[in-house]
Amino acid sequence: MSGANEIKRSWQHYIDGRFVDSLDGTRIPVVNPATGEVIADIACAKAADVDMAVAAARKAFNARLLQNMKPVERSRMMHRIARILLERTEEIALVETLDNGKRISAARGDVAAAARYFEYYAGMADKLEGKSIPLGPDYIDYTVHAPFGVSAQIVPWNFPLQIGARSIACALATCNTVVMKTPELSALSLAALAQAVHDAGVPAGVVNILTGFGHEAGAALAGHGDIDHLVFTGSVQTGSRILHALADRVVPAVMELGGKSAGVVFRDADIDQVITSTRGGIFTNAGQVCSASSRLVVERPVYDQVVERMAAAASALKIGPGIEDAELTPVISDGQLDKIEAMCLRAVQAGATAAAGGRRVDRPGYFMAPTVIADTTPGSEIAQNEVFGPVLTIL
Repeated sequence: MSGANEIKRSWQHYIDGRFVDSLDGTRIPVVNPATGEVIADIACAKAADVDMAVAAARKAFNARLLQNMKPVERSRMMHRIARILLERTEEIALVETLDNGKRISAARGDVAAAARYFEYYAGMADKLEGKSIPLGPDYIDYTVHAPFGVSAQIVPWNFPLQIGARSIACALATCNTVVMKTPELSALSLAALAQAVHDAGVPAGVVNILTGFGHEAGAALAGHGDIDHLVFTGSVQTGSRILHALADRVVPAVMELGGKSAGVVFRDADIDQVITSTRGGIFTNAGQVCSASSRLVVERPVYDQVVERMAAAASALKIGPGIEDAELTPVISDGQLDKIEAMCLRAVQAGATAAAGGRRVDRPGYFMAPTVIADTTPGSEIAQNEVFGPVLTIL
Protein backbone atom coordinates (compact mmCIF):
# COMPACT_ATOMS: atom_id res chain seq x y z
CA MET A 1 0.00 0.00 0.00
CA SER A 2 1.15 3.54 -0.53
CA GLY A 3 0.20 7.14 -0.20
CA ALA A 4 -2.70 8.30 1.92
CA ASN A 5 -3.92 4.74 2.53
CA GLU A 6 -0.69 3.38 3.99
CA ILE A 7 -0.77 1.80 7.46
CA LYS A 8 1.82 0.26 9.75
CA ARG A 9 2.91 -3.16 8.50
CA SER A 10 3.74 -4.97 11.75
CA TRP A 11 1.73 -5.06 15.00
CA GLN A 12 2.54 -6.53 18.42
CA HIS A 13 0.88 -7.65 21.65
CA TYR A 14 0.59 -5.18 24.52
CA ILE A 15 1.62 -6.98 27.73
CA ASP A 16 2.63 -5.43 31.06
CA GLY A 17 3.05 -1.98 29.57
CA ARG A 18 5.25 -3.09 26.66
CA PHE A 19 4.69 -3.88 22.99
CA VAL A 20 6.12 -7.35 22.39
CA ASP A 21 6.14 -10.15 19.84
CA SER A 22 4.93 -13.66 20.63
CA LEU A 23 7.38 -15.83 22.53
CA ASP A 24 7.68 -18.20 19.56
CA GLY A 25 7.79 -15.38 17.00
CA THR A 26 4.81 -16.57 14.95
CA ARG A 27 2.66 -14.08 13.07
CA ILE A 28 -0.70 -13.90 11.28
CA PRO A 29 -1.17 -12.12 7.93
CA VAL A 30 -3.72 -9.30 7.85
CA VAL A 31 -5.87 -9.34 4.70
CA ASN A 32 -7.87 -6.42 3.29
CA PRO A 33 -11.36 -7.90 2.64
CA ALA A 34 -11.93 -5.46 -0.21
CA THR A 35 -8.99 -6.79 -2.23
CA GLY A 36 -7.92 -10.11 -0.73
CA GLU A 37 -4.39 -8.71 -0.43
CA VAL A 38 -2.12 -8.96 2.61
CA ILE A 39 -1.58 -5.48 4.05
CA ALA A 40 0.14 -6.18 7.39
CA ASP A 41 0.80 -8.88 9.98
CA ILE A 42 0.09 -9.33 13.69
CA ALA A 43 1.71 -11.33 16.46
CA CYS A 44 0.12 -14.74 17.07
CA ALA A 45 -0.41 -15.42 20.78
CA LYS A 46 -0.19 -18.94 22.16
CA ALA A 47 -0.86 -20.28 25.65
CA ALA A 48 2.52 -19.07 26.94
CA ASP A 49 1.77 -15.51 25.83
CA VAL A 50 -1.64 -15.70 27.50
CA ASP A 51 0.06 -16.86 30.71
CA MET A 52 2.32 -13.79 30.59
CA ALA A 53 -0.59 -11.43 30.07
CA VAL A 54 -2.70 -12.96 32.85
CA ALA A 55 0.28 -12.88 35.22
CA ALA A 56 0.80 -9.19 34.43
CA ALA A 57 -2.87 -8.44 35.06
CA ARG A 58 -2.83 -10.41 38.32
CA LYS A 59 0.29 -8.61 39.51
CA ALA A 60 -1.26 -5.22 38.71
CA PHE A 61 -4.48 -6.16 40.50
CA ASN A 62 -2.73 -7.49 43.59
CA ALA A 63 -0.62 -4.32 43.72
CA ARG A 64 -3.90 -2.34 43.82
CA LEU A 65 -2.71 -0.02 41.06
CA LEU A 66 -6.27 1.06 40.28
CA GLN A 67 -7.78 0.68 43.76
CA ASN A 68 -5.16 2.99 45.22
CA MET A 69 -5.99 5.72 42.71
CA LYS A 70 -8.54 8.27 43.77
CA PRO A 71 -11.73 7.71 41.75
CA VAL A 72 -11.31 11.10 40.13
CA GLU A 73 -7.80 10.10 39.03
CA ARG A 74 -9.17 6.99 37.32
CA SER A 75 -11.79 9.20 35.69
CA ARG A 76 -9.17 11.62 34.36
CA MET A 77 -7.06 8.73 33.06
CA MET A 78 -10.05 7.42 31.10
CA HIS A 79 -10.81 10.87 29.73
CA ARG A 80 -7.21 10.99 28.47
CA ILE A 81 -7.79 7.76 26.55
CA ALA A 82 -10.94 9.24 25.02
CA ARG A 83 -9.14 12.42 23.95
CA ILE A 84 -6.32 10.45 22.34
CA LEU A 85 -8.78 8.31 20.40
CA LEU A 86 -10.61 11.37 19.11
CA GLU A 87 -7.35 13.04 18.12
CA ARG A 88 -6.42 9.94 16.12
CA THR A 89 -9.82 9.40 14.51
CA GLU A 90 -8.64 9.47 10.89
CA GLU A 91 -5.63 7.24 11.56
CA ILE A 92 -7.62 4.59 13.44
CA ALA A 93 -10.58 4.74 11.04
CA LEU A 94 -8.26 4.06 8.10
CA VAL A 95 -6.78 1.08 9.91
CA GLU A 96 -10.26 -0.24 10.69
CA THR A 97 -11.70 0.08 7.19
CA LEU A 98 -8.69 -1.59 5.56
CA ASP A 99 -8.57 -4.38 8.13
CA ASN A 100 -12.30 -4.95 8.63
CA GLY A 101 -13.75 -3.82 5.30
CA LYS A 102 -16.44 -1.53 6.71
CA ARG A 103 -17.30 1.92 5.36
CA ILE A 104 -14.84 4.64 6.32
CA SER A 105 -17.72 6.72 7.66
CA ALA A 106 -18.76 3.81 9.89
CA ALA A 107 -15.17 3.34 11.04
CA ARG A 108 -15.03 7.00 12.07
CA GLY A 109 -18.24 6.43 13.99
CA ASP A 110 -16.65 3.46 15.74
CA VAL A 111 -13.78 5.63 16.97
CA ALA A 112 -16.23 8.24 18.26
CA ALA A 113 -18.28 5.54 20.00
CA ALA A 114 -15.16 4.03 21.57
CA ALA A 115 -14.15 7.42 22.94
CA ARG A 116 -17.67 7.92 24.25
CA TYR A 117 -17.52 4.65 26.19
CA PHE A 118 -14.41 5.88 27.98
CA GLU A 119 -16.07 9.23 28.66
CA TYR A 120 -19.24 7.57 29.94
CA TYR A 121 -17.49 5.18 32.32
CA ALA A 122 -15.10 7.92 33.37
CA GLY A 123 -18.18 9.67 34.70
CA MET A 124 -19.10 6.55 36.65
CA ALA A 125 -15.72 6.05 38.32
CA ASP A 126 -16.35 8.54 41.15
CA LYS A 127 -20.08 7.82 41.49
CA LEU A 128 -20.10 4.16 42.51
CA GLU A 129 -21.76 4.71 45.85
CA GLY A 130 -23.27 2.37 48.41
CA LYS A 131 -25.84 2.45 51.18
CA SER A 132 -25.69 2.64 54.94
CA ILE A 133 -28.65 0.76 56.41
CA PRO A 134 -29.75 1.52 59.99
CA LEU A 135 -30.28 -1.76 61.87
CA GLY A 136 -30.20 -0.50 65.44
CA PRO A 137 -27.58 -0.54 68.21
CA ASP A 138 -24.56 -2.83 67.90
CA TYR A 139 -24.93 -3.21 64.11
CA ILE A 140 -23.22 -1.53 61.17
CA ASP A 141 -24.51 -2.36 57.69
CA TYR A 142 -23.01 -0.70 54.63
CA THR A 143 -22.21 -1.47 51.01
CA VAL A 144 -18.73 -2.26 49.74
CA HIS A 145 -18.21 -2.57 45.96
CA ALA A 146 -15.33 -4.92 45.19
CA PRO A 147 -13.79 -5.57 41.75
CA PHE A 148 -13.77 -9.09 40.32
CA GLY A 149 -10.02 -9.05 39.70
CA VAL A 150 -8.65 -10.14 36.32
CA SER A 151 -11.27 -9.74 33.58
CA ALA A 152 -10.72 -11.84 30.46
CA GLN A 153 -12.32 -10.27 27.40
CA ILE A 154 -12.83 -11.90 24.00
CA VAL A 155 -13.97 -9.49 21.30
CA PRO A 156 -15.73 -10.14 17.93
CA TRP A 157 -14.52 -9.03 14.54
CA ASN A 158 -17.52 -6.99 13.38
CA PHE A 159 -17.21 -4.07 15.85
CA PRO A 160 -13.90 -4.75 17.61
CA LEU A 161 -13.04 -1.20 18.64
CA GLN A 162 -16.49 -0.31 19.97
CA ILE A 163 -16.99 -3.54 21.89
CA GLY A 164 -13.41 -3.66 23.13
CA ALA A 165 -13.60 -0.08 24.39
CA ARG A 166 -16.89 -0.78 26.15
CA SER A 167 -15.40 -3.70 28.08
CA ILE A 168 -12.09 -2.06 28.95
CA ALA A 169 -13.67 1.22 30.03
CA CYS A 170 -16.11 -0.48 32.39
CA ALA A 171 -13.28 -2.56 33.87
CA LEU A 172 -11.10 0.48 34.51
CA ALA A 173 -13.92 2.39 36.18
CA THR A 174 -14.46 -0.51 38.59
CA CYS A 175 -10.76 -1.30 39.29
CA ASN A 176 -10.53 -4.56 37.35
CA THR A 177 -7.46 -5.42 35.31
CA VAL A 178 -7.88 -6.71 31.76
CA VAL A 179 -6.57 -9.34 29.38
CA MET A 180 -8.21 -8.93 25.98
CA LYS A 181 -7.99 -11.34 23.04
CA THR A 182 -8.62 -9.47 19.81
CA PRO A 183 -10.29 -11.12 16.79
CA GLU A 184 -7.70 -12.52 14.40
CA LEU A 185 -9.75 -11.30 11.42
CA SER A 186 -9.94 -7.70 12.62
CA ALA A 187 -7.34 -6.91 15.28
CA LEU A 188 -5.71 -3.67 14.20
CA SER A 189 -8.10 -1.12 15.69
CA LEU A 190 -7.65 -2.72 19.12
CA ALA A 191 -3.89 -2.70 18.64
CA ALA A 192 -4.29 1.05 18.01
CA LEU A 193 -6.38 1.26 21.19
CA ALA A 194 -3.50 -0.38 23.07
CA GLN A 195 -1.28 2.49 21.93
CA ALA A 196 -3.84 5.01 23.21
CA VAL A 197 -4.01 3.21 26.57
CA HIS A 198 -0.22 3.28 26.79
CA ASP A 199 0.05 6.95 25.82
CA ALA A 200 -2.64 7.90 28.35
CA GLY A 201 -0.46 6.61 31.17
CA VAL A 202 -2.47 3.58 32.26
CA PRO A 203 -0.22 1.66 34.70
CA ALA A 204 1.66 -1.32 33.29
CA GLY A 205 -0.23 -4.59 33.56
CA VAL A 206 -3.65 -3.01 34.04
CA VAL A 207 -4.63 -3.49 30.37
CA ASN A 208 -3.11 -6.27 28.26
CA ILE A 209 -4.17 -6.78 24.63
CA LEU A 210 -3.26 -9.91 22.68
CA THR A 211 -3.64 -10.77 19.00
CA GLY A 212 -4.13 -14.38 18.01
CA PHE A 213 -6.48 -17.15 16.96
CA GLY A 214 -9.60 -18.02 18.92
CA HIS A 215 -8.84 -21.74 19.08
CA GLU A 216 -5.39 -21.02 20.53
CA ALA A 217 -5.21 -17.73 22.44
CA GLY A 218 -8.96 -17.46 22.99
CA ALA A 219 -9.26 -21.00 24.32
CA ALA A 220 -6.22 -20.55 26.55
CA LEU A 221 -7.63 -17.33 28.00
CA ALA A 222 -11.16 -18.66 28.56
CA GLY A 223 -9.78 -21.76 30.23
CA HIS A 224 -7.13 -20.00 32.30
CA GLY A 225 -7.20 -20.85 35.99
CA ASP A 226 -6.32 -17.34 37.15
CA ILE A 227 -9.10 -15.26 35.60
CA ASP A 228 -11.92 -13.98 37.80
CA HIS A 229 -14.42 -12.84 35.18
CA LEU A 230 -15.00 -13.21 31.45
CA VAL A 231 -16.70 -11.11 28.77
CA PHE A 232 -17.48 -12.73 25.42
CA THR A 233 -19.26 -11.50 22.31
CA GLY A 234 -19.69 -13.98 19.48
CA SER A 235 -21.60 -17.02 18.32
CA VAL A 236 -24.04 -18.98 20.45
CA GLN A 237 -22.08 -22.18 19.88
CA THR A 238 -18.75 -20.76 21.09
CA GLY A 239 -20.39 -18.92 23.97
CA SER A 240 -22.08 -22.11 25.13
CA ARG A 241 -18.77 -23.99 25.18
CA ILE A 242 -17.11 -21.20 27.15
CA LEU A 243 -19.95 -21.05 29.68
CA HIS A 244 -19.74 -24.78 30.31
CA ALA A 245 -16.00 -24.51 30.96
CA LEU A 246 -16.46 -21.51 33.27
CA ALA A 247 -19.25 -23.20 35.21
CA ASP A 248 -16.86 -25.86 36.49
CA ARG A 249 -14.77 -23.09 38.08
CA VAL A 250 -17.74 -20.83 39.01
CA VAL A 251 -16.29 -17.89 37.04
CA PRO A 252 -18.92 -15.19 36.35
CA ALA A 253 -19.39 -14.20 32.73
CA VAL A 254 -21.13 -11.66 30.52
CA MET A 255 -22.27 -13.08 27.18
CA GLU A 256 -23.60 -11.32 24.07
CA LEU A 257 -24.49 -14.05 21.59
CA GLY A 258 -25.90 -14.05 18.07
CA GLY A 259 -29.27 -12.86 16.85
CA LYS A 260 -32.00 -13.31 14.25
CA SER A 261 -34.06 -10.13 14.43
CA ALA A 262 -37.42 -10.01 12.68
CA GLY A 263 -39.60 -7.18 11.43
CA VAL A 264 -43.36 -7.63 11.13
CA VAL A 265 -45.15 -5.87 8.27
CA PHE A 266 -48.95 -5.56 8.27
CA ARG A 267 -51.06 -4.63 5.26
CA ASP A 268 -51.54 -1.04 6.46
CA ALA A 269 -47.82 -0.40 6.97
CA ASP A 270 -45.99 2.50 5.33
CA ILE A 271 -44.14 0.41 2.74
CA ASP A 272 -41.75 3.23 1.88
CA GLN A 273 -40.65 3.30 5.51
CA VAL A 274 -40.41 -0.50 5.60
CA ILE A 275 -38.05 -0.55 2.63
CA THR A 276 -35.89 2.30 3.92
CA SER A 277 -35.59 0.88 7.42
CA THR A 278 -34.95 -2.68 6.31
CA ARG A 279 -32.42 -1.63 3.69
CA GLY A 280 -30.27 -0.05 6.38
CA GLY A 281 -31.03 -2.72 8.93
CA ILE A 282 -29.77 -5.65 6.88
CA PHE A 283 -27.13 -4.21 4.55
CA THR A 284 -25.24 -1.99 7.02
CA ASN A 285 -21.78 -3.47 7.63
CA ALA A 286 -22.64 -6.10 4.99
CA GLY A 287 -25.18 -7.60 7.38
CA GLN A 288 -22.47 -8.51 9.88
CA VAL A 289 -24.37 -7.21 12.90
CA CYS A 290 -25.95 -9.37 15.61
CA SER A 291 -29.05 -7.14 15.56
CA ALA A 292 -29.34 -7.03 11.76
CA SER A 293 -32.88 -6.97 10.34
CA SER A 294 -32.34 -10.38 8.79
CA ARG A 295 -35.95 -11.43 8.28
CA LEU A 296 -39.31 -9.86 7.56
CA VAL A 297 -42.66 -11.45 8.35
CA VAL A 298 -45.10 -9.84 5.91
CA GLU A 299 -48.91 -10.04 5.76
CA ARG A 300 -50.00 -11.77 2.54
CA PRO A 301 -51.81 -8.85 0.81
CA VAL A 302 -48.57 -6.82 0.65
CA TYR A 303 -46.08 -9.71 0.45
CA ASP A 304 -45.37 -9.53 -3.29
CA GLN A 305 -45.02 -5.76 -3.17
CA VAL A 306 -42.53 -5.90 -0.30
CA VAL A 307 -40.47 -8.63 -2.01
CA GLU A 308 -40.38 -6.74 -5.31
CA ARG A 309 -39.46 -3.41 -3.78
CA MET A 310 -36.93 -4.87 -1.37
CA ALA A 311 -35.24 -6.74 -4.22
CA ALA A 312 -35.06 -3.52 -6.24
CA ALA A 313 -33.57 -1.65 -3.29
CA ALA A 314 -30.96 -4.36 -2.77
CA SER A 315 -29.99 -4.46 -6.44
CA ALA A 316 -29.54 -0.68 -6.49
CA LEU A 317 -26.89 -0.64 -3.76
CA LYS A 318 -23.43 0.60 -4.69
CA ILE A 319 -20.95 -2.21 -4.02
CA GLY A 320 -17.33 -1.39 -3.29
CA PRO A 321 -14.50 -0.99 -0.78
CA GLY A 322 -15.10 0.63 2.56
CA ILE A 323 -12.41 3.20 1.82
CA GLU A 324 -14.70 4.51 -0.95
CA ASP A 325 -17.61 4.60 1.53
CA ALA A 326 -19.61 2.26 -0.70
CA GLU A 327 -23.10 1.31 0.43
CA LEU A 328 -22.35 -2.42 0.47
CA THR A 329 -18.86 -3.41 1.59
CA PRO A 330 -17.16 -6.82 1.65
CA VAL A 331 -17.71 -9.50 4.26
CA ILE A 332 -14.81 -10.18 6.58
CA SER A 333 -13.14 -13.21 4.95
CA ASP A 334 -13.24 -15.80 2.18
CA GLY A 335 -14.46 -18.37 4.70
CA GLN A 336 -17.38 -16.16 5.71
CA LEU A 337 -18.20 -15.51 2.05
CA ASP A 338 -18.25 -19.26 1.36
CA LYS A 339 -20.58 -19.86 4.32
CA ILE A 340 -23.03 -17.11 3.32
CA GLU A 341 -23.20 -18.18 -0.32
CA ALA A 342 -23.65 -21.84 0.64
CA MET A 343 -26.61 -21.00 2.90
CA CYS A 344 -28.27 -19.07 0.07
CA LEU A 345 -27.70 -21.88 -2.42
CA ARG A 346 -29.15 -24.45 -0.01
CA ALA A 347 -32.21 -22.25 0.47
CA VAL A 348 -32.82 -22.05 -3.28
CA GLN A 349 -32.26 -25.79 -3.69
CA ALA A 350 -34.90 -26.33 -0.98
CA GLY A 351 -37.46 -24.32 -2.96
CA ALA A 352 -36.87 -20.68 -1.98
CA THR A 353 -36.47 -17.87 -4.51
CA ALA A 354 -33.52 -15.49 -4.67
CA ALA A 355 -35.42 -12.32 -5.56
CA ALA A 356 -32.08 -10.50 -5.55
CA GLY A 357 -28.50 -11.70 -5.30
CA GLY A 358 -27.87 -15.11 -3.83
CA ARG A 359 -24.29 -15.42 -5.09
CA ARG A 360 -20.92 -13.78 -4.56
CA VAL A 361 -19.93 -10.81 -6.71
CA ASP A 362 -17.39 -11.52 -9.45
CA ARG A 363 -14.65 -9.11 -8.41
CA PRO A 364 -11.54 -9.16 -6.20
CA GLY A 365 -12.20 -9.27 -2.48
CA TYR A 366 -14.93 -10.91 -0.43
CA PHE A 367 -18.13 -9.38 -1.78
CA MET A 368 -21.52 -11.06 -1.42
CA ALA A 369 -24.31 -9.68 -3.58
CA PRO A 370 -27.07 -8.02 -1.52
CA THR A 371 -29.58 -10.83 -1.28
CA VAL A 372 -33.32 -11.14 -0.77
CA ILE A 373 -34.68 -14.66 -0.22
CA ALA A 374 -38.44 -15.19 -0.64
CA ASP A 375 -40.90 -18.08 -0.80
CA THR A 376 -39.31 -20.06 2.00
CA THR A 377 -40.82 -21.58 5.14
CA PRO A 378 -40.54 -20.42 8.77
CA GLY A 379 -38.72 -23.60 9.75
CA SER A 380 -36.09 -23.41 7.00
CA GLU A 381 -32.40 -23.00 7.74
CA ILE A 382 -32.24 -19.57 6.13
CA ALA A 383 -35.20 -18.35 8.22
CA GLN A 384 -34.00 -19.79 11.52
CA ASN A 385 -30.21 -19.53 11.56
CA GLU A 386 -28.04 -16.44 11.70
CA VAL A 387 -26.42 -15.85 8.30
CA PHE A 388 -24.24 -12.90 9.37
CA GLY A 389 -24.14 -11.44 5.91
CA PRO A 390 -26.16 -9.20 3.55
CA VAL A 391 -29.06 -11.64 3.29
CA LEU A 392 -32.71 -10.81 4.02
CA THR A 393 -35.32 -13.54 4.30
CA ILE A 394 -38.94 -12.51 3.69
CA LEU A 395 -41.63 -14.80 5.06
